[in-house]
Amino acid sequence: MLLTLFDYLGTFVFALSGATAGVRRRLDVFGVLVLAFAAASAGGILRDLLIGALPPAALRDWPYLAIAVAAGLIVFFFHAQVERLKHPVQIFDAAGLALFAVLGAQKALVYGLNPLAAALLGTLSGIGGGMARDILLAEIPTVLRAEVYAVAALAGAALVVAMDAAGLDLHAGVIAGGVLCFVIRIAALRRGWRLAVASLAGAEPKDDEPQKR
Repeated sequence: MLLTLFDYLGTFVFALSGATAGVRRRLDVFGVLVLAFAAASAGGILRDLLIGALPPAALRDWPYLAIAVAAGLIVFFFHAQVERLKHPVQIFDAAGLALFAVLGAQKALVYGLNPLAAALLGTLSGIGGGMARDILLAEIPTVLRAEVYAVAALAGAALVVAMDAAGLDLHAGVIAGGVLCFVIRIAALRRGWRLAVASLAGAEPKDDEPQKR
């Protein structure tokens, strides 16, 4: 039951990030709701497809759609209040990344995947929502822009797997892994941590290319 609640929470915060990004790009209410559902469900659908949990929970169980729609409407009608938060898309995205990364790893373990596969599946599950949001907005996904994004998801998922291998409580592993992923992601945003980018001799970075800070 607790893990299902975490899954709902991850759906909600990723939907908030998708809807907030949609409002900022001046999408209409339908576009905002589509973006909210895509951001909220892509990671979970990818997770379920890869482990053979069919049909995916996000398409089988109505609460996922209801939660995504509710989050989208909240942002659409109360976006001024949401925007009072500092960098709301980044905060919601970090929370969704953390929740789906650890839940993806946990569900993979339940389905009998080996530790390495479970950690990788958790990472893919975590980054799926953000990638769907960015692609629909015609942006290069955050995970491909030298940011500490997939690394944070992998760290959280790996901690879940490690604690399970050590025989510790799975719920404790999910909570610890989620906190670790969220802290790494937020710290990377606050401190400007970035992964290395290939250096092109004699070439200046383009305007749309990430620059190291």
